[in-house]
Amino acid sequence: MAKLEKLIDLWRRNIVAWAESQFILPETGRPIKLEPHQKKILRLAFTPDEGGRLPYETVIYSAPKKSGKTTIAALITLWYALTQGRFNEIYMLANDEEQAKSRAFQDVARAVEANPLLAASAKVTQNRIEFSTGTFIAALASEYAGAAGSRHGLTVWDELWAYTSERSRRLWDEMTPIPTRKNSIRLVVTYAGFEGESELLWDLYKQGLAGERIDEDLPIYVNGRLFMYWDHRPRMPWQTPEYYAEQRKSLRTNAYLRLHENRWVSGESAFVDMDWWDTCVDPTWRPLVADQNLPVYLGIDASVKRDSAAVVACAWDSHLKKVRLVFHRVFQPSPQDPLDLEDTLEATVLELKNRFSIREARYDPYQFHRSATTLTKAGVNMVEFPQSTPNLTAASQNLYELIKGGNLIAYPDDGLRLAVQRAVALETPRGWKITKEKSSHKIDVVIALAQAALGAVESGPTNEPLPPAVRRLFHSASLFGAGGPGSDWSLEQDRKIIASFRRTL
Repeated sequence: MAKLEKLIDLWRRNIVAWAESQFILPETGRPIKLEPHQKKILRLAFTPDEGGRLPYETVIYSAPKKSGKTTIAALITLWYALTQGRFNEIYMLANDEEQAKSRAFQDVARAVEANPLLAASAKVTQNRIEFSTGTFIAALASEYAGAAGSRHGLTVWDELWAYTSERSRRLWDEMTPIPTRKNSIRLVVTYAGFEGESELLWDLYKQGLAGERIDEDLPIYVNGRLFMYWDHRPRMPWQTPEYYAEQRKSLRTNAYLRLHENRWVSGESAFVDMDWWDTCVDPTWRPLVADQNLPVYLGIDASVKRDSAAVVACAWDSHLKKVRLVFHRVFQPSPQDPLDLEDTLEATVLELKNRFSIREARYDPYQFHRSATTLTKAGVNMVEFPQSTPNLTAASQNLYELIKGGNLIAYPDDGLRLAVQRAVALETPRGWKITKEKSSHKIDVVIALAQAALGAVESGPTNEPLPPAVRRLFHSASLFGAGGPGSDWSLEQDRKIIASFRRTL
């Protein structure tokens, strides 16, 4: 027992020695091997004085994405649980984005299960880890009322940029370190947030920068009992130039700066570079008049009095393997002359039904429910697409990637180009969407285009019209009775054979 107590005392004073002998990575089954900069940060932040008191009350560990922040949070949490006395309470807080349990809690649970000694003595459940010492680690949702009266030694805050609600701010206030525990501290692991939105993290960031920088090589700041490591430089071996080159291709500029350079950014930025849009425009293309064999996907953005309303049709071009803009039409209502949906949007959809093969028409039911009911009765496959954050993020991201990658083919149109130019990307902790910088800007046609393009991408490649030779083959099969009257040939069998032909082609 004395030997064990001596070992625990050694680990209490040397978090790095503990980590590199006891923190087992589930992926390898071996103890973690820390990078030099990680060792320095951990020693500076968690080496106690002669009396056993930790030097800081709040520790912030902030670095670019994929810098191992979540693993570091799990490591610190488990070290604290094993070295800071009996009957301790540790809470790992989920942010507004996660709502349940943090990723760091999952990493702690896996590390416990990967260590044979800990796995035999600790009890791991979905939201709680209990140790034989009476100490426990609990995952806590972002609900401040449930934290009242806790006697916590450590609280862990994962991605504090996403704590944006009043509820989460109250949770932060409720979980302040308590004086009745020798080492009651809080740990924040995060990357940068959005100016004007991530206010809790912003206040801490400014407080840290106002302190003293204590290391020449690493951006470490100390302000009283606040310790802040806030890095912009990638330092892990897997953060290669090739990795960042790929990330630059797929991410918007602001998203790249925030995630991979750990920079604070504004929530708004230009939706796309207009050079990208101009590359997608083919001056020889025109809106299609009609092709009843062409499957098209409609996006409908309805407005009655203020914003413009639009219908956009897109198709999947099987030869170019790109999304093609087939048709668009914009209507501009006013408070004095509101839009008659039946004479405008509904009539346009029915017109397109006669000219093309409409596979689906996506719409927000908020102002278009009655019209959608009418069009459904007329044989149009109407698909509800509420303008919720997940839907808008999916449609916006898809259109962004199509335009940036040159995988959208559009015909020249000054009005459409102006709408794209006026569109901005608005990022929030829950996702991002296309919006407008000024209320006078009309970008509804871009919203409709995003909906239609998403339909074409999700369904188009598997629903493109069959080549003429294959259609003739099926016609011949029907002449030989494969699908004639009285046969047991089913539509499902047709679909299976068509899918087989597509794979072959």
